[in-house]
Parts: sequence; structure tokens; C-alpha cells
Amino acid sequence: MSPRKQPRDTPRARPAVRSVALLLLLGALAYSTWLLEVFLPTGLSPLSSYVSELAAEDQPYGTFFRTADLLGGLFVLLGAAAALIRLPHRGLTTAGWAGLVLFGAATVADSRLPLSCAPTADAACVARERAGDVPWTHAAHAFSSSIAIAGALAGMVLLTVVARRRADALPLLARTGPAVVAVELAATVWTLASVAAFDAGHGTWGLGVAQRLQLLSIAVWIALLACSLPATAAARGSTGAAVRRG
Repeated sequence: MSPRKQPRDTPRARPAVRSVALLLLLGALAYSTWLLEVFLPTGLSPLSSYVSELAAEDQPYGTFFRTADLLGGLFVLLGAAAALIRLPHRGLTTAGWAGLVLFGAATVADSRLPLSCAPTADAACVARERAGDVPWTHAAHAFSSSIAIAGALAGMVLLTVVARRRADALPLLARTGPAVVAVELAATVWTLASVAAFDAGHGTWGLGVAQRLQLLSIAVWIALLACSLPATAAARGSTGAAVRRG
């Protein structure tokens, strides 16, 4: 790629990396707000409930958790979009950042399409679901959630591959990213199996644990990415070397 299309790394570009890192870190923190369920009397079991049930319209802390999801999605969306606009990128790097943009946007949509009730804790809610007697936002929630996870997986896998290709590119992510991605993939498979079992009336199969592990892995990985960016810029004296190789 010519110098005209591939901008050179300069100290003036370093604030862009710090801005992206800060937005991503804020997004990871906001996306992890569901951990506060440990201290709140939600009435939902972490072993069997969907995390999104915390934000259901009929739940006591629904507004709080929906707001946290909205902020988490917005921060990641803005951070990943800023990376695409202000940081050099190509190939897998571009696709990885695009995956995080999709994750952020879908998470924002998820927060605006809440469940109307908590199916794992309310038999009447399950009956309404199966009868199709729920608001369209309730039915659309599963779709937006699936898109969010797909975007997160794409970003995690692709940017971890980029980090692993060079020892000096995103070093923290290169060391720890593969393990987090492996946990995320295993948790996703477990979550899908648990959802299928629950929908078929065969129990939850540890659905709550599986999905919480899935979401926590996403947040941890985003935090690792956020911490890797400024560290790389400081070590290399540039920004593009850490993120443009795809």
C-alpha cells in the first residue's frame, strides 16, 4: 500500500489511540454492570436466568440495567468506529473493528428492545412466549442479541489473530487473547445448547452460568484490547504499527 493510502505513524496520532482505548474500556465496564446482581435483590437466579432478564420491563432494576447496556454499546460502538476512522487498518484488522462496531450497535438496539418478562422465572411468561402473546420488542430481542454476539465473536477472533501475527502488535492481547477467545467459544456453544434445552422444556442446563461466562469473556477481551493499544503505542512510538497489519 502506498504511503498516500497508508498514513505514517506520528506522535500526533497517539491521542487517537488513547481515545479509542478509553472508550473501549468504558464500554467493557458498562457492559459488565450485570455483575451488580450479586448485591441487588433481583429475584432471578444467576444459575438459570438470562442476563437480559435483569433488564426486562417487569423487573425492579430493569431501567438501570437497560441504561447500562445502552452506555456499554455506545462506548464500544464509538471506540471501534473511531479506530476505523482515525487509526491505520486493512484486511483482518478492518474486519475485526467492523465486528466490534456491529457488536456495539446491536447492543444499543438490544437495550431498546427489552424482554417484557422473565421467562426462566415466570411460567406465565413462557406461556405467553409460546403463544406469541408478547410485544414485538420481546420477540426481536433474541435477534438483536444474536447479532451482538456474532459481532463480538468476529471482532475477538480477527483482532486476536492480528495480534498473534506479530509479537510487537498488541502484546497483551497476543498473550492472553487466545485463551479468552477459547473460553468465549466454549461458553457460546454451552449457551446455545442450554437455550435449545430450555425451549424444548428440558430444563436450563446451567443457562445462567453459561451466558454469564459468555458475556464476561467479551468484556474481559475488550478490556484487554483497550489496555493493549496505548501500551503498544508507547513501546513502538507509534500507533499504526500495532493495528494496521491484517
